[in-house]
Amino acid sequence: MISLESHIHLAGAAVERPPSRTELEAPIVVLDSGLGGLTVARALRREMPAEQIVYFGDTARLPYGSKSPATVRQYVTQIINYLLPLRPKHVVMACNTATALALSAAVEAFPGIPISGVIEPGARAAVAAAGAKKQPIIGVLATDATVRSGAYERAILRRRQLARILIRPTPLLAPMVEEGRSCNDPLVKLALEQYLKPMVERGLDVLLLGCTHYPILRAAIEQVAGPKVLVIDSAQQSAQDVARRLRNAGMARAPRRSAEKAAVGSMRCYVSDDPDRFRLLAGRFLGEAIEPPTLVDPETLYRQVSAPMRLRPAV
Repeated sequence: MISLESHIHLAGAAVERPPSRTELEAPIVVLDSGLGGLTVARALRREMPAEQIVYFGDTARLPYGSKSPATVRQYVTQIINYLLPLRPKHVVMACNTATALALSAAVEAFPGIPISGVIEPGARAAVAAAGAKKQPIIGVLATDATVRSGAYERAILRRRQLARILIRPTPLLAPMVEEGRSCNDPLVKLALEQYLKPMVERGLDVLLLGCTHYPILRAAIEQVAGPKVLVIDSAQQSAQDVARRLRNAGMARAPRRSAEKAAVGSMRCYVSDDPDRFRLLAGRFLGEAIEPPTLVDPETLYRQVSAPMRLRPAV
């Protein structure tokens, strides 16, 4: 069993003991409602190639963007509970809706695990991309639930009070990506024109992709938005944020040197429905083939304890 005390603060003071080899080799868990979070996993693989990554796609219950906050919080809690035996060293919610609606609840429920999301890193990068302009116009494309949460407005305005924010619900895009549609698909192009043109006409400076499915359509989005609009990928920003956190905590797994065999990361996937389809489409998101995913029936998730198990530091 892995002790997590090496990166838990006790009584306000950080524990100085360096992490054990077992702790360093613990996985990073990436969770999402379906395939979209694989864009975060791909970015993590580039940032930290030696890490073990466990991905959970809740494909039986997607999309999260049309669910209530209480339902999304329940789903996230169930997934983290299910993966607790793996003793993850970090959990990243690679879903903007889950981040907006369930991140704070998960952080409170699982105090022994560092948990992060995609909204704060994306907002921080969008503000930075706006440069020194006094009143930049920052656009956000997101799911209905993320828009209703107001999470992006709050995150951006904390950093740039005078920014003008144009946030647009884009409910058609994630299902199109899940269906396997590409940038060249006529329906994708039509939807993007309908969503983006009114924003561009208002003088858009920066466009933040507020759903981890959307980087798959980035080429088409950039084409419709035009060369004057800077497009920010929240998936990439989230992966960089996780890498920074782990390195700062001394929990990053570095490739071994000298005569030892280099540490090579791995990726294991779990899904709640249709593993064959997930495996078929995953290569498009990851840029590499994956092993057959493990199927976790939703009933198994629902049977998780109603009160999440809390990890406590070893004494």
